Amino acid sequence: MFSLKYVQLVSLFSIVLMSGLSKADTQPLEEISPVAAEQLFNKHQAVILDVREDSEWQTQHIPGAIHIPLGQLSERLEELKQYKDSPVIAQCRSGRRSAQASDVLKSAGFSKVYNLDGGLIAWDKAGLKTQ
Repeated sequence: MFSLKYVQLVSLFSIVLMSGLSKADTQPLEEISPVAAEQLFNKHQAVILDVREDSEWQTQHIPGAIHIPLGQLSERLEELKQYKDSPVIAQCRSGRRSAQASDVLKSAGFSKVYNLDGGLIAWDKAGLKTQ
């Protein structure tokens, strides 16, 4: 017969396999500094995705950014499908919501996803342009 430890190990392995871990669960969050993000945006046609709420967007945003609030992102992924193989930089106020958005994008098959380190706060501190 099999030992109890062997059965436990096989059970644990089966649970891990059946849990369906996505790429987003196994890939670390890739942070990008504001200056590097601006360069990627300007020189390599990266997309900046602002996931803040409408009121935040209307107050201030990065020129050329696409605005989709985090709460709507899953339902509106179709709007971003043309950017699946382009660099996409998720951005919010401080970097927390955009980290969640990065996970959503990676799970949806976006291949080059970055989180703006420090969000719009850090972008402002770096003296980069907003409108």
